[in-house]
Amino acid sequence: MYRYLRKLLGRIRARKLAKWRGDPGAELVEAALVLPLLLMLLLGIVWVGRAYNIYETITRAAREGARYAVLPSCATCGNTTEETYTAAGTDTAPSCIGFPTYEFTNYVAPALLASQLNPKSVKNYCQQAIVINPDSDPSVQQCGVQISFKYPGPQFPIPFTTIDVSTIYISTSVTMRMENQPVDASTGLPTCP
Repeated sequence: MYRYLRKLLGRIRARKLAKWRGDPGAELVEAALVLPLLLMLLLGIVWVGRAYNIYETITRAAREGARYAVLPSCATCGNTTEETYTAAGTDTAPSCIGFPTYEFTNYVAPALLASQLNPKSVKNYCQQAIVINPDSDPSVQQCGVQISFKYPGPQFPIPFTTIDVSTIYISTSVTMRMENQPVDASTGLPTCP
């Protein structure tokens, strides 16, 4: 009986060894298939996270510039700053002031620099006065200042492809209501510059 059990265990071991010998390098092949996909997923998460960080940073910078642009300007109070926006344009032909404006230099650019973004990379900077609610009754229309611009996204080539996404621009637009909306002296209605 002892011999029989010994033979049986020998056969079982031989089958296991034969099974293992039949799959040499299977784990290596599986790893070679899965690891590039996991690496691409990880790099994609990092790239999207950086793009979202850039979007939040440029939006905060535009808010800082718009917040200053809508503050009241009082020449009789000793404030010598000028209104630095243009007359409201149309949707098809907006009337923009490009940079460098006072707001860009003193508020937008420092907010970009605080997050290690280069203010010189800003494209299509536009600062203008707009009517926030153009379809409403003229007696209740609100004027505001809109700042919009584009910033290049993270320059990151997609691995294992020939796609280069270094030319993608992230855009932002911020509108704030003017604090001292001008009023027409003859009609008493609010006007936008």
